[in-house]
Amino acid sequence: MVTEILNLEYRGKVASVFLSCKESLTKVHSILYSLTELPEVEKNLIQQAISQTFKSTAHLANLLPTGSVLAFQFLSPIFTNQGQCDVVGRSLTAALVALCGLSCFLLSFTDSFKDQKGNVCYGFATTRGLWIIDGSATLPLDVAAKYKLKFIDFMHAIMSILVFAAVALFDQNVVNCFYPTPSYETQELLTALPVAIGVICSMLFVVFPTQRHGIGFPLTC
Repeated sequence: MVTEILNLEYRGKVASVFLSCKESLTKVHSILYSLTELPEVEKNLIQQAISQTFKSTAHLANLLPTGSVLAFQFLSPIFTNQGQCDVVGRSLTAALVALCGLSCFLLSFTDSFKDQKGNVCYGFATTRGLWIIDGSATLPLDVAAKYKLKFIDFMHAIMSILVFAAVALFDQNVVNCFYPTPSYETQELLTALPVAIGVICSMLFVVFPTQRHGIGFPLTC
């Protein structure tokens, strides 16, 4: 008798779960159907928004210091000895972080162009124009004026350093090297700080884009 009662209760629960799932599927189907009934104008607006999102994400990826980050991620386990640092290893790791951060800063001031033969030339932006690194080409004054140093270049250079600092803080080898036994407050700071830096700098990169195509970045024209 008890077994029959339990079986009835179990069947009732299964039936109720099935009905709730059926109702949820019905709601999802109605929502999808309503989306297909959107006017053509609204569809185009949604497609444009999605396309703009992907373009912004791709543009952001081009602005991040990928070359320096890759070099850092390759050398970090070696310099930190997998997070087991001594005094020498800690000094080498600090030097690695400083050099990679400096490269992120300097690469923000580089730009490139194509000469008459189609060769890509790289240089540093100055107050007078573009200083070609190898001196293989010269730019007319009116063209060189387009490559002059601007305030946004310093802004991007500082943000590049901050983004690299966030990447370094995400590296457990570096964290274990400098903070082998962090306190609870320090651990919270090391967890929250790189996330905050990444979110803020990512938004600023998208809101304030740059037209430069420096060393390691694609040349689109």
